[in-house]
Amino acid sequence: MKKQKIKWGIIGLGNIANQFAGDLLLIENAELTAVASRDLSNAREFAKEYKAAKAYESYDLLFNDSEVDIVYIATPHNSHAELSIKALESGKHVLCEKPMALSYTDAQRMVQAAKKHNKFFMEAFWTRFIPSIQEVLQKIENGIIGNVNYIKADFAFHGSERENKRLFEKELGGGALFDIGVYPLFLSYILLGNPKEILAKAIKHRNDIDLQTSMILQYESGQSILHASIVSESDMKAVIAGTEGRIELNVPWYVADGYSLFKNEEKEAVFTLPTIGKGYSHEIIECQNCILNNQIESKIWSHQNCLDLSRIVEEVKNQIKLPF
Repeated sequence: MKKQKIKWGIIGLGNIANQFAGDLLLIENAELTAVASRDLSNAREFAKEYKAAKAYESYDLLFNDSEVDIVYIATPHNSHAELSIKALESGKHVLCEKPMALSYTDAQRMVQAAKKHNKFFMEAFWTRFIPSIQEVLQKIENGIIGNVNYIKADFAFHGSERENKRLFEKELGGGALFDIGVYPLFLSYILLGNPKEILAKAIKHRNDIDLQTSMILQYESGQSILHASIVSESDMKAVIAGTEGRIELNVPWYVADGYSLFKNEEKEAVFTLPTIGKGYSHEIIECQNCILNNQIESKIWSHQNCLDLSRIVEEVKNQIKLPF
């Protein structure tokens, strides 16, 4: 039996949207129906490249298109909450790029809107769905490295204010924490849950966004040492250590194509799990399965998961005094 086609709309046609649209083409029962940009020529170009039937110069026109089932929101961080809510109110399912919002209050509003309008909503934390992460979580749950008591993860690169303008703009929710710091925080959360205590320190830009942020998350019997930077590089490796061994996710860990298992400081096994396309395909498949099963949230990355992570990020935001 042929699976029902899910028709997608994309708003905010930047770099991530391009990668996402490329992966969308790989999914058999997914169809890119419409795209929208405030620049119509940009929308038309994007539509042509990724075989979308319609290009709009306003987000509202896409929200009002009765053919679109689900909207992928890839606009700057500061607009995620309002646009997600507007799309949900227009009767669309929503996949919103991470971070879902710049405040925990907004994150709550988004989840409430999904429940009110009975529409699927998920934060686009693609890392949660890649095969390596899925398998590692399963194996850790089954006790392969004993009790996890230490996590080290970072996400850092050297950004240029000239070339990566959005990253450095306060108005758009720029800075290290919201753009990439959410990744190491996410890893700690999915492995150890909500921390008992958080300690965060940042180096700030002249406009008050964070250029780099280091975080320690304290748990009952474990700690996570996490770092994010948009002004320096790192090895992008994640180490998950337990009482009976450790796992190292391949570089870059947030889209790892495999991992290694260490026991007694010896490499015991290497596992290879490539992603489909760039890796966005796995969250696309999850969204579609949820919609076809009439679910308004994913069991793998639930509304509560989204809110828990948002609350953790909020605590870091407050500690390092970000202006959002």
